[in-house]
Amino acid sequence: MKWNSKSLKRTEQNGGLLLKYKLLALDMDGTLLNDNHQISPETEKWIRKAAAAGVHVCLSTGRGYNEAAPFGVQLGLETPMITVNGSEIWKSPHELYHRELFDKEIIARMYDISQEHGVWFWAYSVEGSYNENNWDPGLLEVNQWLKFGYHTEDDEIRHSIMMRLQDLGGLEITNSSPYNLEINPAGINKASGIRTVCKLLGIDMSETVAIGDSLNDLAAIQAAGLGVAMGNAQIAVKENADVVTASNNDDGIALIIRDYILPGE
Repeated sequence: MKWNSKSLKRTEQNGGLLLKYKLLALDMDGTLLNDNHQISPETEKWIRKAAAAGVHVCLSTGRGYNEAAPFGVQLGLETPMITVNGSEIWKSPHELYHRELFDKEIIARMYDISQEHGVWFWAYSVEGSYNENNWDPGLLEVNQWLKFGYHTEDDEIRHSIMMRLQDLGGLEITNSSPYNLEINPAGINKASGIRTVCKLLGIDMSETVAIGDSLNDLAAIQAAGLGVAMGNAQIAVKENADVVTASNNDDGIALIIRDYILPGE
């Protein structure tokens, strides 16, 4: 693990313990979830310890609400949640606070790009998630769109799509793996989501810890009081993190909670 000067020290105040970090924002795939798409018992144990100590544990994911909420239930969380890379902010697990929608014409153009390049695509809307298998052009005008994505292991095609997207403008382009592109409206990302959650909770960004593994976590890792990259993170994420922890298969989150948020437990 790489350590730095942002290491946590608990301080005495009025006879009690004051936590330096009050919000823990957790990416899910490749971070909270191991390669079997499960939360390990050790990681769950430490997340529950953090929550019991008064830390707000916030799922911060590119997944849609219906895909993320069951894991919040498993962890017993009643705190705010960030879904679809920041396009939705939930004040509590069942109370939507803010939703950022795409212009439908942009979704149509991104769909056309997927067809021109012959690559797999997916799209999240308020009404559901769609891909090549269940796409219906009639949905474009009916649905409320949140995110669009592409997947291809062909680097040249992926680069070509990136150039097309940049020409469109007004987009936030990240990824959740080296082989995909995830697109949200410009300025919408996990960092903007965490800032909104901080305002809801009366917390400063310096009091947050953000943990992730992919480019859709990068803005949050750079903005947080403590930015943490998983051991399995993409190189650019590790290079911009304050701390590199163990991998998602080796309880990297548990180590951060133990050593930075609740030292001495």
